[in-house]
Formats: sequence, C-alpha cells, structure tokens
Amino acid sequence: MHNKTNMTAIRRGEPSDLEEVAAIQAASPESALWNVNEYSQYEFTVAILNGRVAGFLVAREVAPDERELLNLAVSPEFRRRGIARELLTSLLESFSGAVFLEVRESNQAARNIYKSMGFKEVGRRREYYQNPLETAIVMKFHSC
Repeated sequence: MHNKTNMTAIRRGEPSDLEEVAAIQAASPESALWNVNEYSQYEFTVAILNGRVAGFLVAREVAPDERELLNLAVSPEFRRRGIARELLTSLLESFSGAVFLEVRESNQAARNIYKSMGFKEVGRRREYYQNPLETAIVMKFHSC
C-alpha cells in the first residue's frame, strides 16, 4: 500500500473544477471522452490532493437502485495512490443497489481495480469504443 503523506478529500465536483477535469480526461486516453461541461448534471465527484483535482468520477442514476459509472480518471501524476479506489468507494457507499460500467477490453489496470472491489464481468459490447475501435467489457457491482 502506498504511504499517503497527504489525505485525499472527496467532494462534489463544481464548475470551477471542470478545467482540471478536462485536462485529466485529455491525459487519459483510456477514459471516456465526454463533454465535461455536462458533468454537473450527473453524480460528479472529485478527489482533491495538495489543493488540486487529482481525479474525478461521473455516474448517473438509471433506476432508484441502479447507477451507471460514466467516467473515472486520475491525473497521470497522481496514479497508483489509491485515488480511483477512493472515488469508487465513495460512490459504492452512497447507496444500496447495482452499479454497472463499461471498460475497454485492453484496460487491464482498470479491470483489475474493479474486480478487486467486487465488480463482476457480466457481458461484452463489440466495437463499443471508437478511436480506437474496441470491445467493452460490461461489469456489475451489487450491494445490499
């Protein structure tokens, strides 16, 4: 486990965070490339470390007991410090029910994090991603 000298704060994303979020997204080609200006209409959280946005998570409610993870990315300079795990934990602890997500088949690092947190691979979507064209692995987490 990485020794954290500074604590990460998880909070609701704000319009003032969008510039840093856009930079993280641009530096993360494995993440989804959504329009960051739309994130405020979803469950949008950021991880703050050393006064900066270190990562972000965007999810949406698709039913009262179901969420879909739309995007999760951590700035390259803050990776491998457990920030993605902290953001995911915050989402998973915020309600009871199912969380679905899609992840690039080639993104083994993300797939490993999701599996370690209790997500199961439940399906595949061929040619789901563009640039480059790639299959998505559909994963599901369920809490009681």
